This record gives sequence, C-alpha cells and structure tokens, in this order.
Amino acid sequence: MKVRVLSSGSKGNTTYVEYKNTKILIDIGNSCKYVINKLGEMGIKSNEIDAIFITHTHVDHIKGLKVFMKKNNPVLYITKGMRDELDYITNYKIIDGNSFSFKNLSVDVIRTSHDAPDSVGYIINGGDSSVVYITDTGYINNRYFDLLYNKNLYIMESNHDIEMLNNCSYPFKVRQRILGDKGHLSNYDSSRYLSLFIGDNTKYIVLAHLSEENNTCELAYDTLKERLDDSNKNVDKIIIAKQDEETELIEV
Repeated sequence: MKVRVLSSGSKGNTTYVEYKNTKILIDIGNSCKYVINKLGEMGIKSNEIDAIFITHTHVDHIKGLKVFMKKNNPVLYITKGMRDELDYITNYKIIDGNSFSFKNLSVDVIRTSHDAPDSVGYIINGGDSSVVYITDTGYINNRYFDLLYNKNLYIMESNHDIEMLNNCSYPFKVRQRILGDKGHLSNYDSSRYLSLFIGDNTKYIVLAHLSEENNTCELAYDTLKERLDDSNKNVDKIIIAKQDEETELIEV
C-alpha cells in the first residue's frame, strides 16, 4: 500500500492511498486545484481517483470536494449525518455500520469525538497492509483499542502542545473547545495512544493536523519519541505532516 499526506493542518487536509489498482483520497480539504496538482506531480490523473472517504464536514476536510466531484466521478463514502450537510452530492454511499468494503480494500470505521456530525476515522486494510487515519477527535474510545493495535502505519492527530495552547491569545471558549472531549488530541494524548497501539508490525507514524499557532514539529516529535522510549516501543520512522507540503511517499 502506498500513502502520501498531501496536506495537513487547520487550513486543509487531504491524504492519498493506493493499493494495487485502487486509488482513494481521505478527505479533500484543500482546493481542487491544489489536489489535482499534487496528484499530477505523482503521475496520477484526478479521474483515476476511485473513491473519497470523508472523516467529517468541517471545511478544512471538504473544501475541494464540490469542485472535484464536478470534474470527476469518484464514489463518496459518508455517513447519514454527513449527507445532511452535503446536499449537493450525488454519487455517494452511506456508511451505516462499523465496516465496509471497496474494491480490494476492507475498511473499519472508528467513531471519533468532534463537534461535527458523525465524525469518523478509518482503518484501511489491503492484503497484509494496514493504515490507521484518525484526526479531529477529543479522545479515542477504548472499545476500539484492540482493533487499532499493531497496524503498519498510523496517521494520527497531534494538534497542540497543552502549555502553548493555554498561553495563547485564543479566547477562553476556543481553548476549552480544543481541549475538550469534542476537540483535538494534544501531543501528550496522541503519544499516549500511539504508545499503546503500535506493535511489531508498525513501521511508520505520521503526526498530523498540527496547529500552526500552538505547536511545533519539534515538540510533537519529541513528545512522541520520549513516550515511545519510555514504553520501549520503536518504529522505523516518525514523519511530521505539514500544511503546505506533501509528505514522502510511504510504502507499507
């Protein structure tokens, strides 16, 4: 399986996943032009995208959706709650359970906790390859822990440093929202979850959705590395996803 985060942050989130002849996007929160250009740099035409899996309907996850769907014809996977927010879409399938299949992929659906209708994360499985994608959640329910254990690649939110957030210029209500159960994972919480989830099969971690105001790449990386060292856990590589550039192509 090949994976590349094309953009990640509060201004837009888009991730590309390829397995054999299947090509999908997780979210399309950047402009259609940006996504098409990034795909083109990989030698991929936008009409080759077979499906888009949406995590939730905040603009930084669907900004380019309407235009992309007009120019191309991928299948859109959404929940009923998301459908009510996206009245312009036509070619879609409703996620009405805890898993679904698409072509040669099997997908487990993780219900996340965010202030958006039916927000979800995904575990995408193709053959012996597995990718976890979880952003925009205040916490991860422990009923999913067994399902999330020992996957090849984790793309996990590491949104903010708690001390930076508490001392920033955001209004109190905004800070409380981010820190709350329907907000975002801090570096501390992200690293805590990852130290529980990763196993011998885990090769890569991508830290995603970093705040530009209340986090740094160094803080996110160091917090995770320290936690993994304390837990005697190790991965081949930790990658920091950024807002304005794509990650390397990851193969698992």
